Amino acid sequence: MARVMRPFAVGDVQVASVMEFVTPWFDPGVLFPDSTPEAAARHRDRLGPHCIDAASGALIMASQSFLLRTPHHTVLIDTCVGNHKQRPNPKLHGADWPWLDRLGTAGVAPQDIDMVLCTHLHVDHVGWNTCLKDGRWVPTFPNARYLFHRREFEARIEADRNAPNPAGDYMGDSVAPVMDAGQGVLVDGDHEIGDGLWLEPAPGHSPGHVCIRLERGGMRALFSGDVMHHPIQCAEPSWSSRFCTDPAESRRTRRSLLERCADTDVVVVPAHFPNGTAGRVVSAGDGFRFAFLPADELQ
Repeated sequence: MARVMRPFAVGDVQVASVMEFVTPWFDPGVLFPDSTPEAAARHRDRLGPHCIDAASGALIMASQSFLLRTPHHTVLIDTCVGNHKQRPNPKLHGADWPWLDRLGTAGVAPQDIDMVLCTHLHVDHVGWNTCLKDGRWVPTFPNARYLFHRREFEARIEADRNAPNPAGDYMGDSVAPVMDAGQGVLVDGDHEIGDGLWLEPAPGHSPGHVCIRLERGGMRALFSGDVMHHPIQCAEPSWSSRFCTDPAESRRTRRSLLERCADTDVVVVPAHFPNGTAGRVVSAGDGFRFAFLPADELQ
């Protein structure tokens, strides 16, 4: 059975996962062009069946959002793939996942969300920004400000202007309606949000990718987006994904994050890690390993 992140607290901020799906997704050699079958095999037993599918050898990955309840705001980090979107990838096309029901189970309605933070503008991080209403895409969270990093937004617009996006027109159905509604906000650099939350540039996977840092009550967490896609990258930090815009910069960013967090109290929360998602980075020889926090079974 799939395992989902157990809610935890960072000071007086409550953190929970809203799961869209968790599934065997990519063969290591497909997702990580620099990997080798021999290297992937070395990590298979150590990572275990919750991270690598025993039958196929595919990497198990999650698609999820993170719900933060601060003393003043209800915040959503990343918004997955979304439902009913027209996508070239058949696994994402016309989906009908119970994500909104799971948000409700967490005690939050769409109108309760004050702020949406997207670590970057890829198809699997913006989908629930909008929903289909009376035949058109409208913001799912009517009272929220949606924060996008300016560098990321402008780079994505420029890339789409130069060539069709192989992932489909997700900017058109999941970002443009937010901007048209006046709910989108472009921010720059290392941006302070409040309540101990910061956007911290972490480029490489995409030009304006950010991590979200939370420091509250002497505790720390880092929502790392797609700096890492799978815990195998802790042991192999030189492996950048096939989706990284700048693989070399992605390696540097990932190595820096792992070095800064290793053997500290920082809870690292990557977007796509299975097996409970959240954990701490631990030094292991020339590399690192990911020590997962306790997890719950997905209902």
